Amino acid sequence: MLPRFVGRLGIADAVTIANAGLGFVAVVVAFVDIRLAARLILLAAIADGLDGLLARRYGGTAAGPYLDSLADVASFAIAPAVLAFVVVSDGLGIGFETVSVELGVVTAVCALFVAMAVARLGLYTAYDTADDYTEGIQTTLAATIMGAAILAGYPVDDPWLVLAITGAFCYLMVSRIRYPDLLARDALIMGVVHALAMLVPNAAGRTFPYALLTLGIAYMTLSPWFYWREETHPVEERAAGVE
Repeated sequence: MLPRFVGRLGIADAVTIANAGLGFVAVVVAFVDIRLAARLILLAAIADGLDGLLARRYGGTAAGPYLDSLADVASFAIAPAVLAFVVVSDGLGIGFETVSVELGVVTAVCALFVAMAVARLGLYTAYDTADDYTEGIQTTLAATIMGAAILAGYPVDDPWLVLAITGAFCYLMVSRIRYPDLLARDALIMGVVHALAMLVPNAAGRTFPYALLTLGIAYMTLSPWFYWREETHPVEERAAGVE
């Protein structure tokens, strides 16, 4: 007897499900090789973009949006939270023999990151999928910034900074700040840099992780206010009272 999903799920769904598996592998690897775990999260983000392209090319399924959010919980909620937990706990020299205040604080912040990411994914699936913008920073972007930062080597030596960034993302993911969808040309540029940061993170003095980190932070901080849009039609401008 064939599995239930045969004939019901498409190629885009298969990539989405693989994305979830990458998230789990990243969690396991994080305790052994934090940089490899960061690269796996970046690979999961590529898979997250690829499944959307495949769905538009070959058609999606009714299960697609739900599978996407479920997979993102593994790859862009739990996995980056574990990365942050490992970096901070190792940096602070936190032991696990007994429960300490430091261990409790780090665990609470990382757990809150997972909770807010899950809330954000649920809100996105329910309210934002049909719009050309989304409210709150995307979980994929938050995970990408964290992964790129680890590959660039910038915050690893400052565990408190990593913890502060993780805490900031907890709010940003459920904020009302509107983040516009990237135009195709910008998504292509971001995707190429993203792939190079994942494939050759040490090339040219870690240029590509630094570039990805810069692009991610620029989009996060500037796009809600300064991202360029399509020009408004003159008739629409007059209707809106724009001279």
